[in-house]
Amino acid sequence: MTITSLKTPSKSDALLDRLLLRQEIEEFNAAYAEALDNGPLSDWPDFFAEDGLYVITARENHNAGLPVGLVYCEGKGMLRDRIFAIEKTAMFAPRYMRHFIANTRIVENRANGEIVATANYLLLQTLFDRPEAKLHQIGTYYDIFVRVDAALKLKQRRAVYDNLLIDNSVVYPV
Repeated sequence: MTITSLKTPSKSDALLDRLLLRQEIEEFNAAYAEALDNGPLSDWPDFFAEDGLYVITARENHNAGLPVGLVYCEGKGMLRDRIFAIEKTAMFAPRYMRHFIANTRIVENRANGEIVATANYLLLQTLFDRPEAKLHQIGTYYDIFVRVDAALKLKQRRAVYDNLLIDNSVVYPV
């Protein structure tokens, strides 16, 4: 269906609203990737609502309805703790990360203002002492967005990875 094929203004307005919302989510995801790839990492919790949930889990667990994942953070406090641990206490080999987020899709625009969306992600990692980039994760974000002071925030982000195996060091957020 194209915009020019629509006969009624209400259908046209609804489609335009949906396209604008999809673009807003794509801009959100681009800013999210920028913060994780180029920092500062301390900006990452600001992408979430105060009670936001962040989970990294395997596809098998997600499909089976198992709630706990490889990483599980409830609320901005836990997200800030994770960043503090990465920046101040954890020891790991220095690396560059590159997020590629595509195929954004709005699944549902709920009456309570929540927006359910999905997007595919690809995460590459390059260690400072290795010449090649390596596939770190590939998967799907299952998101619930809310508006806080007119800005989109994540109420929930489940990063569901498809890899059968992942590196034994999931250092940075996905």
